[in-house]
Amino acid sequence: MDRHVPFDALHNFRDLGGYRTADGRRIRPGVLYRSDSLGKLTVDTPDWSRFRALGIRTVIDLRYPWEIERQGRVPADDSYAYVNLSIEHRPYNQAALAPEIDPGPYLAERYLQVAEDGRKEIREALDRIADASPTAPLVFHCASGKDRTGELAALVLTLLGVDEQTIVEDFSLTELASAALLADWKARNNGESPTWLGFGRAPASVMRGFLGLLKERYGSVEGYVTQALGMDALDLATKLRDNLLEPQPTTHPHLAYRRATPADAETLVRLRDSVALWMLARDIDQWKPAEKDATHFRTRMKEGEVWLAHADGHLAGAYELWWSDEAAWGPRPADAGYIHRLMTTPHLAPPGAGQALLTHAESRITAAALPHARLDCLSTNPRLRTYYETAGYTVVGEQPAKKDGSGSPYAVTLLEKRLP
Repeated sequence: MDRHVPFDALHNFRDLGGYRTADGRRIRPGVLYRSDSLGKLTVDTPDWSRFRALGIRTVIDLRYPWEIERQGRVPADDSYAYVNLSIEHRPYNQAALAPEIDPGPYLAERYLQVAEDGRKEIREALDRIADASPTAPLVFHCASGKDRTGELAALVLTLLGVDEQTIVEDFSLTELASAALLADWKARNNGESPTWLGFGRAPASVMRGFLGLLKERYGSVEGYVTQALGMDALDLATKLRDNLLEPQPTTHPHLAYRRATPADAETLVRLRDSVALWMLARDIDQWKPAEKDATHFRTRMKEGEVWLAHADGHLAGAYELWWSDEAAWGPRPADAGYIHRLMTTPHLAPPGAGQALLTHAESRITAAALPHARLDCLSTNPRLRTYYETAGYTVVGEQPAKKDGSGSPYAVTLLEKRLP
């Protein structure tokens, strides 16, 4: 359903495959991974079997040697090479920072320090990653899979030709693992909570800030690779792209739909939060993570319908269908279905999945013998309004003060489509 590969002990193991590049290709799935500490793996467990099944041939551990000594490393195995490249030379204790410290500029500056202190180790890491291939998958990790791992991922993704918004989004996906990472920290510290409220969080401002500082000092990531690392940036990028990229697929699986059950509620929360992080990375003012919980989706299932769409067994999207919506539309006769939370899995859903979901929702409204499909979007989101207008919806009004029980009232544009 998302980039996170499910493990019991690991919370932030992700496949970097599927991201599109500027030349129209994409990163090969199943070749390059990023993770939190693989020292949490134990031989002869389901997690160990899952890890071995990925065919990993190289493990790059970005932690300090003392971290490895204290918390362990990935179990030794003849199937892969293990290398410790500690890119951070000046430790900093995030958990001890005061709550009022803004993590954005603070961490961005720390990342720049790491980029300059760890030049030797970063150079070797990039060389090894450039050797990854479909027959030799690679994973790199630190403790939480956020800071050191996120920094190295940003360098690699840039050299591969991935756009900056997607790089910021990839960094922020740690937010989906933040609660579990915090629970791990508490377990290691006798149940106490870190003083810094942002511990384990990955706000988009951190990565934006780091990339901005790198550009100020070196002109670009390629300039950093050339000037600070002493590498031929063009040769490195070419090797990375030759080994890690593939053409976009020309055929795509059909979507299979099923009605959601209460057991799907947590999956829907995770999908919505993934879409919210995608939006934030692109400065789209629409959704924020953690605004809707599992109770919300169970309520929508009880009072209306919630549908999931899968492609080849993987979640591609979902939507809610309501039979009334007084908060946005006021009292109305029972003449419409109201479509909400139309969402697709970022980067991984087949092209056109959003339109296909919309068509499926309209078919459900038609099956209920209702003549209209209605929906709304934030008045400050003209891009989404245009998307719905292209799909045949017409703006029929504005609601300047919609209330949904989760915060302050907000303005929405109301759109309607007459169904055949």
